[in-house]
Amino acid sequence: MFLILSALNDLYLLSHPHFQIDRSLSKKLLSLSGIIIRNRMGLTFTKLFSRLFAKKEMRILMVGLDAAGKTTILYKLKLGEIVTTIPTIGFNVETVEYKNISFTVWDVGGQDKIRPLWRHYFQNTQGLIFVVDSNDRDRVVEARDELHRMLNEDELRDAVLLVFANKQDLPNAMNAAEITDKLGLHSLRQRHWYIQSTCATSGEGLYEGLDWLSNNIANKA
Repeated sequence: MFLILSALNDLYLLSHPHFQIDRSLSKKLLSLSGIIIRNRMGLTFTKLFSRLFAKKEMRILMVGLDAAGKTTILYKLKLGEIVTTIPTIGFNVETVEYKNISFTVWDVGGQDKIRPLWRHYFQNTQGLIFVVDSNDRDRVVEARDELHRMLNEDELRDAVLLVFANKQDLPNAMNAAEITDKLGLHSLRQRHWYIQSTCATSGEGLYEGLDWLSNNIANKA
């Protein structure tokens, strides 16, 4: 652009020999135009850079029956360590930074008396993490019922679903395929979902789940 302006300036002077202009003024004008163009290009590249590398924010709701390991998962992701937990009566909320994503994760208590309150956290949720105790065969049907009840809520119609099949380190734990069947996940034909085997205490599988979550939320944006 700068070269074009310079050429036009010279062409005009050649075609208008009687037009007198101070050469130093001409150079100053061209220099000023070059600065303006460079500044505009700099702003353009700055905007492009910020769009490419700025952290993306995602709102995640993590629920599941009590004692499934939700709070252990949250603080393993947040702090990278195991913390001593007690049953969550209300909720925990933390921001988890991973790659170029900033996850705001709401961990809501799972006792049966608290579950009706889950709906108060549905609004603006982009991703739902449902945590299952893979070793709790007695309550997997209860977990299925709670999951499908939530997914029928209109406020969660666009949320992607990540199931953490937790406590895979226990010897009698159901594998991911068995939990998929028990939870009836294959019936969710209009929902993006994925199941990830995890062990909250070691962190195994947690970040693989976040990778899937971030990719699928980004694709829906």
